[in-house]
Amino acid sequence: MFVIRGAITAEKNTREEILQQTKKMLIEIMEKNQLALSDILSIQFTATKDLDAAYPAVAARELGITDAALFCMQEMYVVGSLPMCIRCSVFCEGDKKQSQAVHVYLEGARVLRPDLT
Repeated sequence: MFVIRGAITAEKNTREEILQQTKKMLIEIMEKNQLALSDILSIQFTATKDLDAAYPAVAARELGITDAALFCMQEMYVVGSLPMCIRCSVFCEGDKKQSQAVHVYLEGARVLRPDLT
C-alpha cells in the first residue's frame, strides 16, 4: 500500500466549484500515478472551513470511484493558513513504494509544497 497526497484551491464556495476542483485534483493524481479505479482503497478529504457547499467525496463518486471508502472532514483552522483549500490522502493498493508516489498540489495549493511543484 502507498499513499498519495494532493491539494487544490477553489475560487468560490459553490457546489459546482468544489466538485470541479476536486475532480481536477483526483484526475491529475490518477494520471500522474497511473492508477486504475480498482487501485484506490480509500480517500480522506479535508476542506477548509470556508468550503461548505458540497462534500468533496461526491466528486470522487461522480468519477466512478465507487468501491473505495470515502471520508470528508474539516481541515483544522490555523490563523493565516491557506483559505478555500481541498486536500486529500489517497490510499492505494499496488507494487509502488511510497517514495514513488507522485503527490499533486495545484493552483493556490502549490504554496503548501513548493518542493514538489
